[in-house]
Amino acid sequence: MTKKLRIGVLVSGSGTNLQAVIDACQKGSLTAEVAVVITNKADAGAISRCEKAHIPWQFVDHRLFHDRQNFDNKLIEILREAGVELVLLAGFMRILTASFIDSFPRAIMNIHPALLPAFPGLHAPRQALDYGARFSGCTVHFVDKGVDNGPIILQAVVPVLESDCEETLQARIQEQEHKIYPEAVQLFAEKRLTVEGRKVRILPPAPGSEP
Repeated sequence: MTKKLRIGVLVSGSGTNLQAVIDACQKGSLTAEVAVVITNKADAGAISRCEKAHIPWQFVDHRLFHDRQNFDNKLIEILREAGVELVLLAGFMRILTASFIDSFPRAIMNIHPALLPAFPGLHAPRQALDYGARFSGCTVHFVDKGVDNGPIILQAVVPVLESDCEETLQARIQEQEHKIYPEAVQLFAEKRLTVEGRKVRILPPAPGSEP
């Protein structure tokens, strides 16, 4: 039996990208299992997704910690206890400390609703519209100690339409997020990602593996 990659997901909101990963695991297109989900919001929509899929989850209120380091230490403890091999950020609205990133070297991924390095930070679709960009999209990248700065794994492009508002552009971007995030995780599970400087190399499939 193929060993499944153990994933931990950090989420603050509705968890649509979490759901995309859960669905891919259930369909068998992703050789992984969500070992634990952590949220810093007691009312996060992601919680009901976890309960429906019978996935362990924990609420860790960042307001109860006197600094970011102590909060992150608690997250690290939970993830390690769950045997997590890859950490996914899925709309997690907290900046991670350097020690958290060092605890999971090249094993933290994030998805951002823009074609990085364009439009990092918050409200990326709005930034694209305000700038007059003709195309936008989304980026899966490894997390480093900068904000939306790590080596790029996969990207998907969507056109910016004349009729677009922030909500319609965000919705089309999100459709692509739900496709490429599980794809990036599967590449990690297959050990097909290597990082050389800022470049992520995608290795060919192992001989005899399924296409």
